[in-house]
Amino acid sequence: MGAFGQKRGSIGLVLAGLLCSSAAPGLALADGKDGNTPPAKAETAKPGVAKVDAHAPLTEGERVLLERVEMLLDNVEQLKKRVAELESKDAKPAAETAVTREKDAEPGPSVHGATTASATPAGTTPSAALTSKPAGAVPSSMSTSITAAIGPNKESSTASVATQVPEKKKIEPFSDADWTWLNGNPRTKEIFWDSKFFTPEIRADINYVYDFNHPVDHSIGGSSELFRSSEVQLEQLGVGGDFHYDNVRARFLTQYGMYSATTPRNDPSPGHGQWDLVTAHRYLAEAYGGYHFDVWHGINVDAGIFLSYIGLFSYYNFDNWAYQPSYVSSNTPWFFEGVRVQIFPTAHLKIEPWFINGWQSYASANHKPGLGGQIKWTPKPWLNIISNNYGLGEDDLFIRGRSRIHTDNSIEVKYYDKPEKTLDKMAFSLTGDLGCEYGSGVSCYGNHKGGPKQSFVGWMGYNRFWFHRDLFGLTVGGGQINNPGRYLVLIPPINGETAVTAATNSPYFTGNPGDPFKAWDSSITFDYMPKQYITFRAEYDYRHANVPYWTGQGGITPPSGNTGSPQFFVCSNGSSSGQTSLGAAETACGGGSNSVWFPDLRKNESFIDLSILVKF
Repeated sequence: MGAFGQKRGSIGLVLAGLLCSSAAPGLALADGKDGNTPPAKAETAKPGVAKVDAHAPLTEGERVLLERVEMLLDNVEQLKKRVAELESKDAKPAAETAVTREKDAEPGPSVHGATTASATPAGTTPSAALTSKPAGAVPSSMSTSITAAIGPNKESSTASVATQVPEKKKIEPFSDADWTWLNGNPRTKEIFWDSKFFTPEIRADINYVYDFNHPVDHSIGGSSELFRSSEVQLEQLGVGGDFHYDNVRARFLTQYGMYSATTPRNDPSPGHGQWDLVTAHRYLAEAYGGYHFDVWHGINVDAGIFLSYIGLFSYYNFDNWAYQPSYVSSNTPWFFEGVRVQIFPTAHLKIEPWFINGWQSYASANHKPGLGGQIKWTPKPWLNIISNNYGLGEDDLFIRGRSRIHTDNSIEVKYYDKPEKTLDKMAFSLTGDLGCEYGSGVSCYGNHKGGPKQSFVGWMGYNRFWFHRDLFGLTVGGGQINNPGRYLVLIPPINGETAVTAATNSPYFTGNPGDPFKAWDSSITFDYMPKQYITFRAEYDYRHANVPYWTGQGGITPPSGNTGSPQFFVCSNGSSSGQTSLGAAETACGGGSNSVWFPDLRKNESFIDLSILVKF
């Protein structure tokens, strides 16, 4: 009873309220007397007031009752402390627990905060478990009086109000809008199988091309997307995905199919030095690892092979509005190998500097690396602005001191979006490129003393229409380039010519300083997209150049197949002349202009390409 003595005032107030309603019956029961027997001496009591003698000795029943009140007050104090502790924690887990409890109808902790749902008998509801009265329980009138005596927990109430305000969390970059409409972005919105550690990705790209030039050898030149005609070809089978755990990240995607042969073929850098870099890299479209820093809206540092997106279009045709893009995309880099840093100051801005081996290269063509970067800004859900820039690198194999600079800038605008209409969406993209080379006999500004002008000017524009809730798509577009010196023109694969061998000599399609090349193209593309993971595509393309460039009916393969020495002229009998000049080749082949074989090159090309594109 010592503890009770310290709380005498509080208990006295409680007893005052308690005895107000049941003073006579309570005392009668406490004395062990019959409740119907009146007390020896009755006093007139005022309503709502009970007279209590604090100095009178307590009976056994009163002592038990007061001990229970004392225990209840201690429990209330403990509960107040526990509630304050819980409400000071994060409000979100508490809200989630409350939602889960409400959905599953599971009872929560008891008044003591120690008994969980497992302690509640089966078939007993939470309210029943908390309100059922065992024998000797404190009457409800006592509970009411205690509440009135101690009052509400003001500190807990204040903490509860404060914690109800959710903490403002950072938005993941470019995640607060639907960007699947963009040219160069995949339209898949759901990943069937994902985990905390790995996000898988599978791509399949199969095409068939009908070329109206009807080349006898089925070979198509001047493209980084289409390579064979009159055949069903696997363009790419990509398998891989993203690894991400504890801020460490990595990604890889394979490229089995035509890409594994044609993409390395356009890179001259493996001709610089030893080791077979083409074999080492040909089956990897992307392969890098890095780390994510939780600064601003994120900073990623990655090293390896990563996509460039110069020219707006994606390396993967599933992501694009058209299959065969115009020259400012098809003739510019699809990938880089080096180091990139992706900085996200806001949720709508990315600044991405690059330190790379060179212009779409596995290695450095000379001794200078390349520098560049991308800035991507999406101020509105219907607007995307991208700027890519490159410089410093010396990318012409075997030519020291010749540097390249290039800028590529795009804007994409979704100017119509009405999902309830048959024509539900429209958007356009516009891209412009400028660049040049300077040093070692060429100049950016014309035929100055530095040499002939070696530059690149080009543009392309596309307009996309979506119908019937994006079930169908229609794209029209095209572009134009002017590239004197031809340093960004894709060398036709005549007699197996590659970027490495062309750096030594390309007898049938030269790339000398000042050599002219102007071209334009147009296309119309129809897409059927029954599911987000597949596209059935049909496209018609027309392309024109001011010099013979496209494969004609006679083909670009010598009569007896490739000679293995594309830097030399080929004799009419299919053998190599061993000569890099036409006069010497005619002599070596037996004399006369008819003794030397020539590929069939045309100024015009038109074709229809059909494709099935899959992405998971």
